[in-house]
Amino acid sequence: MSKQLSTIGFDADDTLWQNERFFRMTQARFAELLAEYTDPDLLMDRLLAAEKRNLGHYRFGVKGFVLSMIETAIDVTDDRVPAPVIRALLEAGQDMLRHPIELLPHAREAVEELARDYRIVLITKGDLLDQERKLAQSGLGELFDGVEIVSDKTAPRYGAIFARHGEGADRAMMVGNSLRSDVLPAIEAGAWGVFVPHDLTWELEHAEPPVGHVRFAELQHLGELPRLIAQLG
Repeated sequence: MSKQLSTIGFDADDTLWQNERFFRMTQARFAELLAEYTDPDLLMDRLLAAEKRNLGHYRFGVKGFVLSMIETAIDVTDDRVPAPVIRALLEAGQDMLRHPIELLPHAREAVEELARDYRIVLITKGDLLDQERKLAQSGLGELFDGVEIVSDKTAPRYGAIFARHGEGADRAMMVGNSLRSDVLPAIEAGAWGVFVPHDLTWELEHAEPPVGHVRFAELQHLGELPRLIAQLG
C-alpha cells in the first residue's frame, strides 16, 4: 500500500470496458447509408467537425453522436436526406445504447486488488442513463466507493471530486485512456495521471503526453497498475 495515495479514480469507457469500437461500427454504417452522396473520408471529417461544434450543446455520449450524424447527413445531402436514412441512424443509436458490456483485460482484477486498500471512484463522462446502465451491467459497481458522472473533466472538477472522496488531489490518482480528459487535467489538479492507451481513441481526446512529469506514468494495460502504485512507496 502506498502512503502517498488515498484515492484512485478510474475512467470507464475504453479504460474498464469497450466503448469506442461501437462508435466506429456505427460510423461505418453511417458511411454506407450516405455512400451515394459523399466520399467516406469527407463524411467522417464533416461528422467530426459537427461533433466538435456540438459539444457545448450535447456534451458527450451516444445521443449527441446520433444528433451530429443526423445534422451531417442533412448537410451533405443539401437537406434532401431520405427519411429511411434518418430512421436507420436513430436505430443505430438505440442499438449502441443496448450493447452488452465487455470488460477490458485486467480491469476487474486491478479494481478488486486496489479496492482493498484505497478509496476507488469511477469518474466518467457521457449520458447519465447510459453510463449507469453500463456500470450496472459491468458487475464492478460494488467495488466503487463513489461514482461521478460528469459533463466534462477539468482540473477544478477533479479537485472537487478528490476532496469529496478522499484527502485531496495531491493524494489521488486518475487512471484512463484519454490524455486530454483523464491525465492532463488530473495532473493540473495536483493528482497523479496514469495513461493506459486503448487502440481506438476518439480524435477529440488526443493530446501530447506530459513526458517527464513526476506525476505522469504510462502503462501497457491495467494489470500493471498495482505494481506501479506499490512502487510509489
